Amino acid sequence: MTAAALLPEPPVLGIDPFTAQTLTDPYPFFEALREAGPVVWLEQYGMYATGRHAETATVLSQWQRFTNTGGAGLADIRKPGNWRPASVILEVDPPQHTEVRAALQKILSPIVVRQWRERFAAEAERLADALVAQGEFDGMRDAAEAFVLSVFPPAVGIHIPRENAQAIGDMNFNAIGPNNELTQAAAARAQPYMKWYEDSMKREAMLPGGFGELIYQAEDAGALQPGFAANLTRSFLRGGMDTTISGIGAALQALARDPAQWALLRADPALTRNAFEEAIRFEAPVQVMFRTTCEGAELGGIALEPDTKIAAFMGAANRDPRKWSDAHVFDLRRQAGQQLAFGHGAHVCIGQMIARLEAECLLGALARRARSITLAGVPVYRPVNTLRTLDRLPLRVEPA
Repeated sequence: MTAAALLPEPPVLGIDPFTAQTLTDPYPFFEALREAGPVVWLEQYGMYATGRHAETATVLSQWQRFTNTGGAGLADIRKPGNWRPASVILEVDPPQHTEVRAALQKILSPIVVRQWRERFAAEAERLADALVAQGEFDGMRDAAEAFVLSVFPPAVGIHIPRENAQAIGDMNFNAIGPNNELTQAAAARAQPYMKWYEDSMKREAMLPGGFGELIYQAEDAGALQPGFAANLTRSFLRGGMDTTISGIGAALQALARDPAQWALLRADPALTRNAFEEAIRFEAPVQVMFRTTCEGAELGGIALEPDTKIAAFMGAANRDPRKWSDAHVFDLRRQAGQQLAFGHGAHVCIGQMIARLEAECLLGALARRARSITLAGVPVYRPVNTLRTLDRLPLRVEPA
């Protein structure tokens, strides 16, 4: 008998995490997932899952045991019927991942990001003036979405209308999960925009001076393999747009629910970055990512079958009471730097500094202008298989 055979089987969990009801309120499922064990078997999908911080961080970071080459979604893209081209940054392991990431990090130089800061800050100031003068607004459509879509896609080198952005984003983040009704409906909504989307990633469509143009130039110089530029531009846009909108929305909602937190932010502008960091711990934009087990993989004292999908629920890990005291409380003073919303290890989000910059600019601009921020109605979530995002966030502000 092998040592693996002596290890216990994972507990079986019969909850479907991808129903509209669970996606709208995932926290009862997250608690059940964490308390069932370090790793569980989700019988409906024939895969493993983890929701505790330590094990989730392990799955996300130890690519030798939990490979990305099967795809970042639930379906194994190497298998018949599921095959599609892999993202050359998200769905590869070292050494190829290391080479591509190094090339991208050279492009994202401090000089480039500093130039973006000036443009982002100016747009945040303009938008905050308008929102505070307005008094009531939708924190998603009028603030988070309006700001991110006005600064991030142009920085990449793309102009994307709101309707196109939401349809394509919902399609992408639903498709990472199961092929359920949400995925099928999102694919149908996105269909009219798909040719535009593909054409927008081509070299001739890139706005001059954008990140996308720099990626194509790196490909020309031999720093990237031929054909990688469009794939990387698409991955960068897709990964940095919806998630940042979601995180800023989460921060605005949490601050609107707690006047004491808003007062703290206004009194100490240095907490602006903390506000976003704590918000994406509190409400992780990407709720789950998937890996595939390798031969000999073990987690939490449980032997795992190879070539099997495992879901790493960052949304659950970021509220793990084993890691965070009062994990269910939003607290600007918390040191939330070990949250997993950006992933962990070699595949940690390469654009995280840009997301932080966007949030810092907009939240700071609003905090300087609004004496108070409160809910003006009931927030509404949009169910998406792997993305936690508000659809509507009615807010009211009073000028300082």
